[in-house]
Amino acid sequence: MKSFSNTTLTLLVLMGVFVMLAAGFLLDLWGRPVSRPEIPLVDPAFISTDTVRTSYAELVAKKDTDALSDFDCYTCHEKGKPPTLRFDDKQNLIIPSEHSDIVMKHGSHNRNNLCFNCHNENNLELLQPRDGRELKFADSTKLCGSCHGPNYRDWEAGAHGRTSGYWDRSKGEITRKDCVSCHNPHSPKFPGRKPAPPPHPLRPLDKPKLATEGEH
Repeated sequence: MKSFSNTTLTLLVLMGVFVMLAAGFLLDLWGRPVSRPEIPLVDPAFISTDTVRTSYAELVAKKDTDALSDFDCYTCHEKGKPPTLRFDDKQNLIIPSEHSDIVMKHGSHNRNNLCFNCHNENNLELLQPRDGRELKFADSTKLCGSCHGPNYRDWEAGAHGRTSGYWDRSKGEITRKDCVSCHNPHSPKFPGRKPAPPPHPLRPLDKPKLATEGEH
């Protein structure tokens, strides 16, 4: 009889403890959880896989006729007649108003400010490397490689050009972006970019303690 009373008492005590705990949680007697700072959404610019420019070859693949019209030189220029280039008193190329969007900054030495270093003056629909070849606009990366050998070597090896696809060629092809998908051929220095935000701490940050007078 005594053991039965002890068991009953123990159960009653446990039931009372659980009831008090349940009431405490329901009434929120121990305070509310610390509010977390709102986590801002990531700027889509930091997760976009698009390149900063679109190459001629990509425009052809997309059949973007409006953008491709910019490459139809003979809409304005006369075939068989090289355009006349004009320079100022410091031998800087004077950009015609029709091409006011072009900024000639290919190199810091200012010796590459001649259109015909890359464009074929006798056929504006072609490019001309220093070795005398004639290339189409879709082959512009080969033109870049004729001067920028180490970069072209890295591009061929896959270390440059945002390579994607299969490293194991037996499983599928790989693709690489053209130089002009990222670099403006007239001003190829890559523009600076806004740094991505740091990881969110997911908790309030403690404010730094200010040193009081006399503390070192």
